[in-house]
Amino acid sequence: MHASQVRSAGLGLALVSAFAFGGSGVAAKPLIEAGLDPLHVVWLRVAGSALIMLPVAWRHRDLVLRRPALLVGFGLLAVAGVQACYFAAISRIPVGVALLIEYLAPALVLGWVRFVQRRPVTRAAAVGVVLAVAGLACVVEVWAGLSFDILGLVLALAAACCQVGYFVLSDHGGDGEDAPDPLGVIAYGLLVGAVVLTLVARPWGMDFSLLGADASMGGTDVPAGLLLGWIVLIATVLAYVTGVVSVRRLSPQVAGVVACLEAVIATVLAWVLLREHLSAPQIIGGAVVLVGAFIAQSQAPKAPSGPVAGGQPERLAAPGPAPSSASGPAPAAEGELSSGHAGT
Repeated sequence: MHASQVRSAGLGLALVSAFAFGGSGVAAKPLIEAGLDPLHVVWLRVAGSALIMLPVAWRHRDLVLRRPALLVGFGLLAVAGVQACYFAAISRIPVGVALLIEYLAPALVLGWVRFVQRRPVTRAAAVGVVLAVAGLACVVEVWAGLSFDILGLVLALAAACCQVGYFVLSDHGGDGEDAPDPLGVIAYGLLVGAVVLTLVARPWGMDFSLLGADASMGGTDVPAGLLLGWIVLIATVLAYVTGVVSVRRLSPQVAGVVACLEAVIATVLAWVLLREHLSAPQIIGGAVVLVGAFIAQSQAPKAPSGPVAGGQPERLAAPGPAPSSASGPAPAAEGELSSGHAGT
């Protein structure tokens, strides 16, 4: 296959991944409004996806001994933490706003690099941080005294902080021949996340009868089982797999640009399907957030070759990186697991 064909296929897969991830909140919110607890929806998503990814986990079972800390951290932060906080946030604030707040993560990563790892950051990266924060101020309409539920905003910010933990883990994954395969890390992250969420969400207390009823999506009744199927099969499994494959065919910077479309897609879908309209300043602010986030992630310094912050910086390098974007502590090298989104 010619290089141009490979890139075209990669771009198409990246768009599929961004669309799939972007639709998760739109499908989850009607379930939450129908009476399911946000934690129960997250548990259903993660546990269902973990079952589907079991063959992948079995294929990479050596990771349990090779990278136990990485797998546990990935499951706790990138899977359980991000998704639980995100779904709890969208139960209180619009889907688009919650996802845009999450895009502060690359800016927060630069804070980690500068103040924890004590590595310099470029002026362009600092500009990206300022843009992201200024855009967020427009999204939440600070001049109106924060027009959204405060707890919802805090939960969305907590999801962004969990993503920072994921980025740091991505920066300490492994290099060379001993590097873990991204799909294996995702599979075990889902398994760990499912175990943790089972203990936290206590799904045995869930009203499973709600899954056999309808949920209202912008005034239209949709089978709850269909929404759950979308969340598990499309917004999680398909989103992760197409994200991994796409970045193997694209440069991480290009994949990062495409991944920024996830927030746009989520906002548009919420506007059309959930009737969650954003004002003109919020739309402009959202665009500024995405621009600032992309500048921040693309200008972050590469990890030095020596020990950083008490550990040897390594990459989750393997046949290719996972999910859909390239945000992280450093611009991802070809074959690196670095994602601007940890599966929202």
